[in-house]
Amino acid sequence: MSNSIKLTLNIWRQANRHAKGRFETYQPKDLTTDMSILEMLDCLNDELIAAGKEPVTFEHDCREGICGTCGIMINGMAHGPDRGTTTCQLYLRRFKDGDTLVLEPWRAKAFPVIKDLLVDRSAFDRIQMAGGYISVNVGNAPEANSILIPKDVALEAFDAAVCIGCGACVAACKNASAMLFVSAKVGHLSLMPQGHPERHDRALNMIAQMDAEGFGSCTNTLECSAACPKEISPKWIQRLNGEYIQAAAVTRR
Repeated sequence: MSNSIKLTLNIWRQANRHAKGRFETYQPKDLTTDMSILEMLDCLNDELIAAGKEPVTFEHDCREGICGTCGIMINGMAHGPDRGTTTCQLYLRRFKDGDTLVLEPWRAKAFPVIKDLLVDRSAFDRIQMAGGYISVNVGNAPEANSILIPKDVALEAFDAAVCIGCGACVAACKNASAMLFVSAKVGHLSLMPQGHPERHDRALNMIAQMDAEGFGSCTNTLECSAACPKEISPKWIQRLNGEYIQAAAVTRR
């Protein structure tokens, strides 16, 4: 059963990456416990537009926890207090009537603010372009069983492939490290036979691009994995370190 709920919102407002930001306080009306965080922002924006005020800018797409675009810091936690949950999957029933929610964008040098809660995550795209692909032209889609892959290998690769690139790992890390993201992208391709020919170049190039983008270093606090909506294990960071060491050794020969 849906119940009404009253919340106070402290939302970060910033015109662009060069402007000085500030928190503004809102108390939107007609909220119910069945609303998601994004639906709450929709209601707030309807009120702001009706009042002739600037709506809050935030990113969204699928609203089903698939696309990874809706990341917001909620009370200091990436995607909010629930584990394994994206912002769009977080509902107001998780909070108490009268609670105050602080909504902020991802905070990282490599994720500059575009406006309000929206940040530029194109650094992830450039890391992907540096090596997160298989370049062999395979023509039409091959028959599914033409390359036999053991089930345990396929399942393990899928554990990393579920990364949606939302950036929560970066936002949660005190160093703004992207190691969990990069390790997931390198990891699942390195396990699959189609990704073996380029695995060394992939590891070197993607890590080099990660460093060039200004992401911080990993100090193994594991906050990245705790904040990840797909609960990707930090074991992939260990694997990435191994891939990098092996690739560096091979290229020196």
